[in-house]
Amino acid sequence: MAKILVVDDSSTVRDEVAGFLKKSGLDVATAVDGKDGLSKIKGDPGIKLVLSDINMPNMDGLTMVEKIRGELGNSTVNIIMLTTESSPSMKERGKASGIKGWIVKPFKGDAVLESIKKLAA
Repeated sequence: MAKILVVDDSSTVRDEVAGFLKKSGLDVATAVDGKDGLSKIKGDPGIKLVLSDINMPNMDGLTMVEKIRGELGNSTVNIIMLTTESSPSMKERGKASGIKGWIVKPFKGDAVLESIKKLAA
């Protein structure tokens, strides 16, 4: 199965999501913020799916997505935002950046596992 990158500044959320996905048989890496996430994507062409928070220090999730698409020219990695944000303007910015989905926290893994597996394939 393809590699998934979980990007969240909260170690609790990051560990919960990554742990759930690993227990489900998926290959998972983690990053502590958008800057770290961008670096990991640059260094690992095997990443097929990114699950990212929005509000993080150093670089927020939406800026990271815009850099993945723009600076890296990577239009193939699938991206899902996992966030407490639900404002229409944030969702519109995400959609314009090419994200595939929007999950409002708390993370309910069983409800989205099949979709995650499809996007990581």
